[in-house]
Amino acid sequence: MTSPFRALQRITADRPPVTPVGERCEMCAEPIADEHQHVVNVEGRQLMCTCRGCYLLFTDQNAQLRYRAVPDRYLHFPEFTISQGEWDALEIPVGLAFFFRNSALDRTVAFYPGPAGATESELPLAEWQAVLDRHPELTVLAPDVEALLIRVPERGTGEATCLLLPIDTCYEFVGRMRTLWRGFDGGRDVHDYLDQFFAAVSARARPAPPGGA
Repeated sequence: MTSPFRALQRITADRPPVTPVGERCEMCAEPIADEHQHVVNVEGRQLMCTCRGCYLLFTDQNAQLRYRAVPDRYLHFPEFTISQGEWDALEIPVGLAFFFRNSALDRTVAFYPGPAGATESELPLAEWQAVLDRHPELTVLAPDVEALLIRVPERGTGEATCLLLPIDTCYEFVGRMRTLWRGFDGGRDVHDYLDQFFAAVSARARPAPPGGA
């Protein structure tokens, strides 16, 4: 005769191991790792965490779809220049901003970090177009899923830097800046993180194709 204790042992042994509940794909609900890919809901401008299978459904950037996969592309533009006057004309009050093409608005929009997170600004069209006319290589930017990160140093202290980054990397950066921000100018932790971030993404970036090819 099988004792209740033996029966309980057998039932417990037959059970599959319990899988810890973690993040899940926001499309199919499959479990996903901490490091995973994203798609953008173009209409709602929301990032969605996805599994590899769902991500691959939306990798065609030319398709007219509601969702677009965020590519893993990092580029730098070694010939990029922008004067302080041109930067001031874009009406961005700080020396760093992200620029992305919003397909719903059919225009380029800027957002920049601050103590409350990301502040968004519609660019003066003529001034931004003047920058693009001088740097056609910037048109390689994919709408909605990539952004140009431009950093302008303090007046007279160096050259501006321009990088192309995945949009999820940009939002992660802004979110981290918000958590670190202290006082009027962000504080030491923000400036240290900014330098570390630029070093990391610059190391990943490859030269952009000339002329936006």
